Amino acid sequence: MKEAQQAKPPLIEARNVTRVFGRGDHRVYALRGASLAVGEGRLVALKGRSGSGKTTLLNILAALDTPTEGTVLYGGRDAGRMSEREKNELRRREIGLIFQSFALVPYMTAYENVEFGLRIAGFPASERRKRAEEALQFVGLSGRMHHMPQELSGGEQQRTAIARAIAHKPKLILADEPTAELDSRMGRQVIGVFRELVRSEGVTIVLTTHDPGIMELVDDVYALEDGQVELERSSAG
Repeated sequence: MKEAQQAKPPLIEARNVTRVFGRGDHRVYALRGASLAVGEGRLVALKGRSGSGKTTLLNILAALDTPTEGTVLYGGRDAGRMSEREKNELRRREIGLIFQSFALVPYMTAYENVEFGLRIAGFPASERRKRAEEALQFVGLSGRMHHMPQELSGGEQQRTAIARAIAHKPKLILADEPTAELDSRMGRQVIGVFRELVRSEGVTIVLTTHDPGIMELVDDVYALEDGQVELERSSAG
């Protein structure tokens, strides 16, 4: 009789993560034993009031910050056992980061912003042009790729940031308030791009948001309160 196939681990998992800032009487708990497990091909929202620990958790999931206690696993690999070089490689190859502020280089075109991200990640010139153009086409900016950021709308700038985050074909995208600077129509366009990434590429996306309208469009909603994570809503998947 064949042995039962071992269940595939979550793409990313936080186990009993605590993050403390400061020392002694000045200690502040941003997270208190927070746990979260996200499988492949899910669009997940983290909600919570300002100061609830959303961004702290996202930074820990991105291996940009280290928990005071607890474990973070990437496909079963323990981040606590990784060197800084291995964490950098993890971000370069497997994680895409999107920020609220777009963080585009103002004197570079949309194409150059995406291509520059690939250059920093160490991709050879032979691949950079193709990947950058494909990513911009995916987000609907093939006709705007040679425009400067100031010539683009807020939604187009955020889609450029998404193109930069997906050009290296990551398995996981972490987005901190990606629609906060956009109106509701543009915000829904951005979530539409995320949904298509999940559907067509099997990417997993974890984003933070305050917007109830955005929460209606995702697969799973987790709430952060008192430094802990609770599943609020989940769709079949």
